[in-house]
Amino acid sequence: MAGAALSITTEVMDKQVRRAFERLEHLMDNTRPVMAAIGVELVGSTHMRFVTQADPEGQAWQTLNTGYAATKRNSRILTESGRLRDSINSQASNDEVRVGTNTIYAAAHQFGAEIKPKTASHLFFRIGGNMIMVDSVTLPARPFLGISDEDETSIAEIVFDFVDRYSSRL
Repeated sequence: MAGAALSITTEVMDKQVRRAFERLEHLMDNTRPVMAAIGVELVGSTHMRFVTQADPEGQAWQTLNTGYAATKRNSRILTESGRLRDSINSQASNDEVRVGTNTIYAAAHQFGAEIKPKTASHLFFRIGGNMIMVDSVTLPARPFLGISDEDETSIAEIVFDFVDRYSSRL
């Protein structure tokens, strides 16, 4: 995932969840289904951030430039075509799940960026029918990837559910 990604390993789980996962490793030969379930949950919560327009801590994303907002087809931030949101996916292994996107502009939105001309003296673009000429444009960070408190609870529930399910088979 070249755009932006988040890697979840057992090390980031709290102590109780990590112990439950270690127990799962003894109960299951392959823990990829657990990590895949966590990935599905995190992709869903990431998609919801595009609806709520807020970062993993619940802080609203910075509003759009009013001139630019007036020309957009879609009023939601980071959702002009839906390509970024729809590209969010997960990849699971036995001890890790990566959630992210390979969309080339994802990192600029996740972390913020300053755009400068490569060869020209200025950037030129239109906003609201007006030609704009500037030295640079700063995109504010609008984090969509991350682990919220609700995500931590969901991860714990998934791990504990798998422990219960596999313990009852013994």
